[in-house]
Amino acid sequence: MKKVKITVIRKMFNEDLVREYGANNLTVCPMLREGQVFYADYAKPEGLCDEAWKAIYQYVFALAHGAGNETFYYGDWIRKPGVAICSCNDGLRPVIFKLEVTDEESKIDYEPVE
Repeated sequence: MKKVKITVIRKMFNEDLVREYGANNLTVCPMLREGQVFYADYAKPEGLCDEAWKAIYQYVFALAHGAGNETFYYGDWIRKPGVAICSCNDGLRPVIFKLEVTDEESKIDYEPVE
């Protein structure tokens, strides 16, 4: 299993949807910043938003286990091998992530319960 680099590449704010549906004083995502980097494999990295992790973990897991060595989804999604572009589920202020498989081997850093 390999480590996957998670980079925040864009924070968006859908003004029209916020105006119609958002709570008062809603702003862009306050949890993450563009350029922020995390590394993950099987577990959510510290500091990454729980909701974002729920939206992207299956892609992280797939990349960590070798999927995407060619390209994802039969080559009709991402043209770069070992890369996925994903977003969190917040439709009002989504955050876009670039996931990249690395050469770094993952290590289990806990003792399994018997």
